[in-house]
Amino acid sequence: MTVTASDHEGTRILTLNDPTRRNPLSPTLVKDLLEALETAERDEAIRALVFTGAGQAFSAGADLEFLKSVTTAGAEANYAHSRELMRLFQRVYTFPKPTIAAINGPAVAGGAGLATACDLAIMSEQAPIGYTEVKIGFVAALVGVILVRNVGEKHAKELLLTGKLVSAQEAYRMGLVNRVVPPEQLMEEALALAQEVGANAPTSLSLTKELLNALPGMGLEDGFRLASIANAWVRETGDLAEGIAAFFEKRPPGFSKR
Repeated sequence: MTVTASDHEGTRILTLNDPTRRNPLSPTLVKDLLEALETAERDEAIRALVFTGAGQAFSAGADLEFLKSVTTAGAEANYAHSRELMRLFQRVYTFPKPTIAAINGPAVAGGAGLATACDLAIMSEQAPIGYTEVKIGFVAALVGVILVRNVGEKHAKELLLTGKLVSAQEAYRMGLVNRVVPPEQLMEEALALAQEVGANAPTSLSLTKELLNALPGMGLEDGFRLASIANAWVRETGDLAEGIAAFFEKRPPGFSKR
């Protein structure tokens, strides 16, 4: 398997597992990740996901063997592959449970895109990240959709037009990652963050993510209207009833697993 899964107190760790090739987003790995996401969503015991890479890299981006074939594969085959990659980025970005990238080593091109699609990112201080597609005549088209939402237009243009690799400290300055830590602390920090966010109400987390995904494309009035609907709807949920009861009874809430 190009993706392995292990569980830690309600957090599922998905490890890109093709270390000899630096965990490229090959068609097989993309397929395995999509299947792993389906399984994790159905598992009520899983509250959050952590993505990381086996070996020295998070993901070095394109599968070089596959890359050799793209200029001769034909429009239909290339579009099918592009659609699968789009499905992966969109699935991670809109996943109803919190997702965290634990960037243990180089995250390049599509690998950087996968990290960017996660809700939160913790990065080893020794790891670089970059969207290098323009350096080989490619376009970081799918990645660009989510990158501009992460860091804004000016930073996105700098990263995509130069294709440069940036340090973890520079990625943090741009708002591309949430924390930079020593490599030996990476998984500990990622799992602690997963525990922190995963302990919150599942319905609140899912609805908050839906709102944050929708609001950037909305005008002020439409945004407030959608927020008011969400505000009213969440009052009917069992998670809120449990949260209020726990608050007044001075005990930890026992939120539903869904």
